[in-house]
Amino acid sequence: MTDPQIVLSERVQQALAHAFGPEHADADPLIRPSQFADFQANVAMSLAKRLRRAPREVAEAIKTELSDFPGTVEVSGPGFLNITLDDSWIAAEAQQMLADPRLGVGTITPSQTVVIDYSAPNAAKEMHVGHLRTTIVGDALARLHEHLGNTVVRQNHLGDWGTPFGMLIEHLLDIGEEAAVGQLEAGMGTEFYQAARVKFDGDEAFKLRARVRVTTLQSGDPETLRLWHVFMDATVRYFNKIYGLLGVTLTDADIAGESMYNSMLQKTCDDLETSGTAVLSEGALCVFPPGFTGSDDKPLPLIIRKSDGGYGYATTDMAAIRYRVHDLKVDRILYVVGSEQALHFRMVFAAARMASWLPDSVSAEHVQIGMMLGKDGRRFKTRSGESTKLMDLLQEAIDRAMAAIADRGYDEATTREIAHAVGMGAVKYADLSVSHDSEYVLDFDRMLAFTGNTAPYLQYAQARIRSIFRRGEVDPASATGPIRLGEPAERALALQLLGLGAVLEHATAASEPHRLCAYIYATATAFTDFFEQCPVLKEGVDPDTRASRLALCALTLRVLETGLDLLGVPVPERM
Repeated sequence: MTDPQIVLSERVQQALAHAFGPEHADADPLIRPSQFADFQANVAMSLAKRLRRAPREVAEAIKTELSDFPGTVEVSGPGFLNITLDDSWIAAEAQQMLADPRLGVGTITPSQTVVIDYSAPNAAKEMHVGHLRTTIVGDALARLHEHLGNTVVRQNHLGDWGTPFGMLIEHLLDIGEEAAVGQLEAGMGTEFYQAARVKFDGDEAFKLRARVRVTTLQSGDPETLRLWHVFMDATVRYFNKIYGLLGVTLTDADIAGESMYNSMLQKTCDDLETSGTAVLSEGALCVFPPGFTGSDDKPLPLIIRKSDGGYGYATTDMAAIRYRVHDLKVDRILYVVGSEQALHFRMVFAAARMASWLPDSVSAEHVQIGMMLGKDGRRFKTRSGESTKLMDLLQEAIDRAMAAIADRGYDEATTREIAHAVGMGAVKYADLSVSHDSEYVLDFDRMLAFTGNTAPYLQYAQARIRSIFRRGEVDPASATGPIRLGEPAERALALQLLGLGAVLEHATAASEPHRLCAYIYATATAFTDFFEQCPVLKEGVDPDTRASRLALCALTLRVLETGLDLLGVPVPERM
């Protein structure tokens, strides 16, 4: 089974080669869905100038070469090709898709090793709403790549090292390890940091102790490292509560924080300086990638080592690139990080290529994450102006979902289970359904609605399909058809289902999970039309039609479940 758009592209390219010569076989057929047919090919319009022939003449020549195509091909207007597929072809392809455990979705050949750098909270502070989008988008990309056969190396680049840890460890000692662990595990990381900061700013003795502690931490003092581990272990346990609530696939094994690269930083600087990639400028070691200038039109430096000898984000990121390329042997690196870091990553990638640490064979991409906004159109914050704790936001989503389904008659345990799935699904899907680099407004009322392009609508669609099989006392796995297409709504649904493979390939290649969201929503909408127009269990439906429609229901259910699972959206059996 192959996506119709892919089949058409291949057939039109073959027609181009036969009609005009093999040098035109790689032309983009420009296949698009059409309101006048199933698809429209616009290649004749773009190719006519090269061939020095009228577009309509080119289109007619292509049509002649498609005479054996399973459908009809018509030339319209100045040279558009309107293509309508035979119902029998669509039904046969849908039948093959239903029989395939992978729903006709192939794997990437050759497969790649892909590092996905995402989530990356700061261990010195609480996870807030700013970490939500990178966590959700990164996890969806990891799921997509693995589904298509790539090896995914998840990297949670925690902020777990640096000067703040001197005062954090000293504050831990002041209040005691047990009290500190209790606060950190309870999600009071920001309060812990703020208390340490107050003492650092107002107590000279504490400030001195904190600075000494930074030195002992960086030198590898065993007791200081033990205390650092006490702090980090408690912090990570809290992060894992959030990851568990969200259902993301990050584990402790995926943590590759700043501390991991600490031992590599000196060599990073030395090697860049020795190779001439980095030079001293006003006491700092800098790389000046070509094409980057400041407001004064002077070359913009990427500071690898500060004038005081300290290291920064650029040092760690350069070390990380070299490690990922040379040690992990990656083919592609995706940095799922806020869009405000765009300039930083462009310069880091350029510097790494200057140093030959990032060869042309490896792709490094910044998957830019836009800002989450409140209903007022401003950065999402609490009423007091502080960043909202992520745990508080997630709990609010669950509480609101609980209220929305409270009157549906389920027992308490079932209600809680459904509310969790609906709340987390709503938060995740609302994020994923918009382009990752765009800003979006967090609006609970909209994202928890059971109508429109929302997770609850999609969750309800699959739950409704399950209810059809329960009422009919049929196991979805036994609904094998054969599929026949008699009604327009049946045909439209089957054609929509055939597009899964191409959508997954595009969403993965372009790092655009919102493409998959749009496809799932269109699929659910097509099913709603089918359900309203084509009775499945109603008395009077003949056995063959019933079997065919149950097969379409089963195929739709699997497509919806697969798509939602790849987005990390849970699918409750009942709503």
